[in-house]
Amino acid sequence: MAAHVTFERALAPLSAVRPELAQNALRSLRPGGGGAAGLLLALRYIQARFLSVWGLLIAALLCPPQIFADFAIYSALANFLSIAALLRFEAVFFQNSDPDRLARAFRLSLVAGCGFLGLVALAAFVSSSLGLVLAGYAALFVLSLAGRAAIRLATAEATAEGDFRAIGNAGLVQAVIQPSAMLALILPFGASSLALFAADALGHAVSASYLGWRRRFAFQQLALRADWSLRELRRSARQWSAAPRFLLPSALLSFGFSVAPLFALPFTSDPVFAAHVALAMRLLDVPTQMFGSVTLPLVMSSLRSRQGPVRRRWARILTAGLVVVAFGLFAGVAGFALLLDPWLEETQWHGIGTVLAILTLFYAGIALVSPLNEIGTLSRDPQHPMVTNAVAAVAMIAIIVWFGRLSLPMLCAVGGVSLLRMTAHACLTWTGFGGRGAAGTLPQASRV
Repeated sequence: MAAHVTFERALAPLSAVRPELAQNALRSLRPGGGGAAGLLLALRYIQARFLSVWGLLIAALLCPPQIFADFAIYSALANFLSIAALLRFEAVFFQNSDPDRLARAFRLSLVAGCGFLGLVALAAFVSSSLGLVLAGYAALFVLSLAGRAAIRLATAEATAEGDFRAIGNAGLVQAVIQPSAMLALILPFGASSLALFAADALGHAVSASYLGWRRRFAFQQLALRADWSLRELRRSARQWSAAPRFLLPSALLSFGFSVAPLFALPFTSDPVFAAHVALAMRLLDVPTQMFGSVTLPLVMSSLRSRQGPVRRRWARILTAGLVVVAFGLFAGVAGFALLLDPWLEETQWHGIGTVLAILTLFYAGIALVSPLNEIGTLSRDPQHPMVTNAVAAVAMIAIIVWFGRLSLPMLCAVGGVSLLRMTAHACLTWTGFGGRGAAGTLPQASRV
């Protein structure tokens, strides 16, 4: 928090010289405040991710490796379903600044999310009744999924309106609550998958509640801007049908690609190496999520305020900048991982540094595709990113089948595919953004 406080205090001397400068500077810290708000968002997420990393490392010393492998699969499934919860109607928020359009998209996303969660809750109840899964695990999964879906909706709305402060604070709240709850459950009751699942559900629920409270007045205006009606919902669903037809499959394929190494975990005779891969993926999720959490709101908010050729040029500039920052970030992570490995020589985690270094190739591509895929939602041809993600997913499956077991060479191969996929998305953004017409406008038949 020191950097955040210092940044705000640095504005104070301006008022003593020129009051209008201080007023303008402070305005930049409010929702929609541009560069200063973006910097504060980055500081908050860096603070949040450092907190979550230390909690994760402490838990790694207290939990057997198999528990982390179980939790990795659990969180991957919850994240996968959370993408589908809103049917990607939240992508409409970034098309333009029309408040009526935003209100319609918000109501449609809310209805889609409630319906989806109802179906998942029903499936969880049936599964627990049949004895396929314990009732406690099923309930925690539904709660965790609901929290993720709520965060997704609230974050999309706050991003569209430029409220970076609320987004950053919500991430910081989760980073404090989730590791604290995890340690509070593990220390007295012992290490178990249930403790990690419960901490995950609690962290997402508290974060969603905080973000909803911060944006409550905006939500009320969106929900009550016009009368609710089935006719309006049907019209909105038809108008933005490209979201579930193109954007949703693209997002699901992209996420499936990002967790593909998890599917190879059962195909190894070395449980320790499998645990190394699972924990390495969990650790690398931290800079990946930090990169996406900081860049996505800034990128999409800045593109939303631009139209036509200006938006196309700005998308190219953003693409070049994202590539430079991502490769610098993950090169540093790889170097640190290799330096860390000798210190773990007498522990069960010795060798994880090499795994981390190799997987940085994979996650550098994942981190970059996250904002590039969202930029692609503004394209006139949203099916192109979907096709790219589909080809990459098929290539990933082919690699797993070809190698037959989890190994370091297989991790190198999936890293290469990830970089090729990232290059394809960057090329689409650079050369094809905006398609045949104005950038960011979609054909009437598939307008989102």
